[in-house]
Amino acid sequence: MEIKVVESGQRLDKTLADLSPLSRRQANDQIKQDLVRVNGSRKKAKYTVQAGDVITFELPKEEILEYQAQDLPLDIIYEDDVLAIINKPQGMVVHPSAGHPSETMVNALMFHVKDLSSINGVVRPGIVHRIDKDTSGLLMVAKTNVAHKILAEELKAKKSLRKYLAIVHGNLPNDRGLIEAPIGRSEKDRKKQAVTAKGKEATTRFTVLERFGDYTLVELQLETGRTHQIRVHMAYIGHPVAGDPLYGPRKTLFGHGQFLHAQTLGLTHPKTGEEMVFTVEAPDLFQKTLQQLRQKR
Repeated sequence: MEIKVVESGQRLDKTLADLSPLSRRQANDQIKQDLVRVNGSRKKAKYTVQAGDVITFELPKEEILEYQAQDLPLDIIYEDDVLAIINKPQGMVVHPSAGHPSETMVNALMFHVKDLSSINGVVRPGIVHRIDKDTSGLLMVAKTNVAHKILAEELKAKKSLRKYLAIVHGNLPNDRGLIEAPIGRSEKDRKKQAVTAKGKEATTRFTVLERFGDYTLVELQLETGRTHQIRVHMAYIGHPVAGDPLYGPRKTLFGHGQFLHAQTLGLTHPKTGEEMVFTVEAPDLFQKTLQQLRQKR
């Protein structure tokens, strides 16, 4: 495709992102791959465009993602005609994306559960809420659209019960605490979330369960559900989750990601109105690590 520059003064990559369907990242990728020309010549991303410049580029091929049911192991701890409760293992992505088109919990759900709500489209069928890839534990899945709406509204109203176990760095000074700090995307690193005045309300309660000197076992209760909320809040108060590759230190406990487990999930059944609470034990590695910490204490 071809575009003509009207105003001088901007970098080539920014101009291309502003005047074409490309994102800034896609523009930079195309420049690096030698797919962009300015008046027939190759230029770097930092080139300052001039009025009248003609920029040629290629539209990226649209990636069509087809999500297939896969016979993957799935720990379904409860299921009826409108609802399922899943114990997600650490390391499993919840739903497909460009980077993870298969081997996700949704792929497994499509095989084992089949009837799933369609509110979130084909990419996230049945998914009412999510937990990170390297967080283990409980998730609610809606099998009908009516159930999905009811469960989502309960989450929004902060009526659902969500308790996590975490091993965090350091020795917390208080046995209990409330963290109220807004969370939004980090301005320094777009891959991370951060406590920021521009963020959305976020509240986490914590209770110390065991102390190990350099580490502490805590129970955390979510009152809101922001992306990476527990990981961001614990890092914010100086006690990041052990094993967290994004918000914690490099020297930490051996594992395959953060020691964070969604242990308890409470909800109102969307059909019967019954109050239901589910609890699952932390994974074997989590429990083995706790035993090792106890022995060293």
